[in-house]
Amino acid sequence: MATPRRASSPIAGALLNLALVVCGVLALALLYALANRFLAPRADAVREANPAQLQGDIIQVEVRNGCGDPGLAATATEYLRDQGFDVVASGNVPDFGVAMSEVVDRIGDRAAALKVAAALGVPEARVREERRALYLDASVILGCDYATLRPFD
Repeated sequence: MATPRRASSPIAGALLNLALVVCGVLALALLYALANRFLAPRADAVREANPAQLQGDIIQVEVRNGCGDPGLAATATEYLRDQGFDVVASGNVPDFGVAMSEVVDRIGDRAAALKVAAALGVPEARVREERRALYLDASVILGCDYATLRPFD
């Protein structure tokens, strides 16, 4: 003798559908994160040379806001730290109005400055050398074009 099958309630079906949608969205988010990790890996923040005999192997950077919009240096600082760089200082330049963002090599290690530029999305043409008695590899000066850089995408 066959037992009659009970019909499931509409609420149970709706909850099951909702659970499937949530699981699907979560799976897509995890796949995106995995793909992003392999397709856009972190920049290499380890210095290859150390002409100024700075402490450690991690590239040391300062970030300066040259545009005047609030919070730019803090956002770029957080981004660079997430990429593995050692941001030792951040703040503003004395005079705002810097048009184009740039990376300044402070110790004569262009390779380190280029790594910082690559992490931010600053073109190689805007990496210049200006040695100063600073105990860091590079300075980042954020210009009014900051919206084109990776931390602000």
